[in-house]
Amino acid sequence: MKSSGRSQSLPVGVVLRRAPGVTRWAKWSWKAVDVLPGAGPADWRMLRSEGDVTDYHAFTGTVHLHATDTEAYMVALNDTPSSLYVIMRREGTGDCPLSLVSVTASPYEAQDYADSGEEIVEKVPMPDGFAAWVEAFCDAHHVEHEFKKRRRDRKRIDLVEDGVGDARIVQTTDVYRSPRSARQGRLN
Repeated sequence: MKSSGRSQSLPVGVVLRRAPGVTRWAKWSWKAVDVLPGAGPADWRMLRSEGDVTDYHAFTGTVHLHATDTEAYMVALNDTPSSLYVIMRREGTGDCPLSLVSVTASPYEAQDYADSGEEIVEKVPMPDGFAAWVEAFCDAHHVEHEFKKRRRDRKRIDLVEDGVGDARIVQTTDVYRSPRSARQGRLN
């Protein structure tokens, strides 16, 4: 675990499960099923195999906690079950078709990656010890911010406008008229 003032980080191994695909177009189905806190380097090391289903310690990433994101971590902790988010990207169709982009405890960051549509975001249950570490970080750094309602500008909205549209353009009739009737008006 690394700690520097208002941030901490911890290496996390990602376990991917390869199972037979459910359609004829996908030979294999890949899913992130577990994380291993404090794991060392990994390069698609097989952990277990039962029939056609195989679990791999595919990669090791680092979860970074920042004091400014404690609200997001608290949302992840209050989820049932508490969750981490594994963000991956497809790379070809070989034996190792995925690469790790990030592992995060922030559902807000995971949502940003999911919105792009280029990455695969998997929700994985957070181990109890890892959840205790995140909770201790939130307890030490979370600052509750009071909600402040934005006040409106003191602009008067009951005044009447003397025209619609750009004042530099001469408008003899309705601004929503058809272009043909506008040309006829200019010709006459």
